[in-house]
Amino acid sequence: MTRPTPETLAHRAPSPAMLAAAANAATPAAPPAPAKVSGAVSLVKSLEALGVDVMFGIPGGTILPAYDPIYDSSVRHILVRHEQGAGHAATGYAQATGKVGVCIATSGPGATNLVTAIADAYMDSVPIVAITGQVSRPAIGTDAFQEADIQGITLPITKHNYLVTTADEIPRVLAEAFHLASTGRPGPVLVDIPKDVQQELTTFNWPPTMELPGYRPTLHPHGKQIREAARLMTSARRPVLYVGGGVLKAHATDSLRKLAELTGIPVVTTLMARGAFPDSHPQHVGMPGMHGTVAAVYALQKADLLVALGARFDDRVTGKLDSFAPDAAIVHADIDPAEIGKNRTADVPIVGDARHVIDELIQAVSAERAAGRTGDRTDWWAQLDDLRERYPLGWDDPTDGTLAPQYVIKRLGEIAGPDAIYVAGVGQHQMWASQFISYEKPHTWLNSGGAGTMGYAVPAAMGAKVGKPDTTVWAVDGDGCFQMTNQELATCALEGIPIKVAIINNGNLGMVRQWQTLFYGERYSNTDLGTHKHRIPDFVKLAEALGCVGLRCESADDVDKTIKAAMEINDAPVVIDFVVGKDAMVWPMVAAGTSNDEIMFARGMRPSFDEDDL
Repeated sequence: MTRPTPETLAHRAPSPAMLAAAANAATPAAPPAPAKVSGAVSLVKSLEALGVDVMFGIPGGTILPAYDPIYDSSVRHILVRHEQGAGHAATGYAQATGKVGVCIATSGPGATNLVTAIADAYMDSVPIVAITGQVSRPAIGTDAFQEADIQGITLPITKHNYLVTTADEIPRVLAEAFHLASTGRPGPVLVDIPKDVQQELTTFNWPPTMELPGYRPTLHPHGKQIREAARLMTSARRPVLYVGGGVLKAHATDSLRKLAELTGIPVVTTLMARGAFPDSHPQHVGMPGMHGTVAAVYALQKADLLVALGARFDDRVTGKLDSFAPDAAIVHADIDPAEIGKNRTADVPIVGDARHVIDELIQAVSAERAAGRTGDRTDWWAQLDDLRERYPLGWDDPTDGTLAPQYVIKRLGEIAGPDAIYVAGVGQHQMWASQFISYEKPHTWLNSGGAGTMGYAVPAAMGAKVGKPDTTVWAVDGDGCFQMTNQELATCALEGIPIKVAIINNGNLGMVRQWQTLFYGERYSNTDLGTHKHRIPDFVKLAEALGCVGLRCESADDVDKTIKAAMEINDAPVVIDFVVGKDAMVWPMVAAGTSNDEIMFARGMRPSFDEDDL
């Protein structure tokens, strides 16, 4: 056997290069550094990661960097004709679907045009995220072209708002904005992004870590408060479930029905809660407030217990506050602790999500009933049933042969049915739509309740139809409201969004005229819109110019066939000009600043309550 020599061993020994190659082969190669993207790309990728399927907006200088990646995005962008329309469309989408609505605009006037819609969403607790461009960071505070401090402007009307200062924080800010908008008490969140931040390079990482250390909404109520509320509910002789929009936001309508049927307590649903409890249910006594039913207003005034669920004791419900429900103990449940005690002191304050509150009330009331504690409401129901029979909602047909707006709206609801979504702005048409359409299902009634925004209906209907494309969506609008945002019908026509619009055309700013009739000696200062006398604009021709089908109806005999004709058109938006009488009024009515005890069911006529009722 030959022994190896030092030369052979040296030949066999691995070289330094071989050793390095072997080391590299044994150690996996480091992953390549993440590719850099612009802040604008990071913004769009964040929206995609958050599950956004649609946004409504208009491009402009400072938001233009974001519009380039939108071109390739899976998120549908709907180009509106006015930023206010974008905001209301986002609100309608959110109200119809329960998802977060998204709108986008440039800086300065683009951002300020969103303000009305943001305020509207804030008042009605609607989850939207508004994204605005801002002038570049070095220009902020210099009065640069199209600069506006939209963060400062919207501070009182947003749940939270952001000025993004680096591209790296875009994913975190967007994740936080959507979380804040959709949890706790929902509401609008604004994200303002300077142009140079959108252009700055960053790495996109998802999911980000949110930094909201002080934000912990209370979802589950305190057990002691629930037990005390249940004790009052089973012992009260004249209780009322006063249901607000928070029940819809919490998706608690099934639980509400169980609680109502378990307790046998009368239910009133506010303007923002229409559909939360079926109108056809025998325990529903109507909508309370300024234009509520006599029975509902009376029920609140004479109650010995109000169980307020997701309601805020709004002035349009309470009337003169110090005379509201004077003998009632108050159980007030709301997810927002700031609402409890704000307007009316609560005897039993409950902070929590309405669905959890109601579910736990069901358990506590069941325990009370199992222990033999139940209330006798026989007399209470006898009083309310008597009032429902004596003072039903209705109207007198105009003596001059003109079309009654109440009849139009009632037939619209009957023909379109309870599965349709009805959207209204503010004014007489809004009140008639809340009164004469029967709402059997949640999220079928959308309106501008708290802010009372003229121009809400058409763009909100557009957003609702985008969110619920297989559902019939009717905008019930006034001739005044319609003229504020009807340009969004062009958007609907071009984008294939076939909403239907019923214009209740009385030739006037109807609710203002009603107040001038009642309180200003029939001095009709600047309320005649000219849509009757001069037919300016001609709504049929306007609809056709905007790419829609235009119809007109002027007599009761033609109402049904006109509505049915509109129902058969599903490949284009439809506008019906219902020419109605100018003198119709909304009844019942509690005049602003007066007590609910002064409710009128016709001009100068108040309900006559029996002594036993009082």
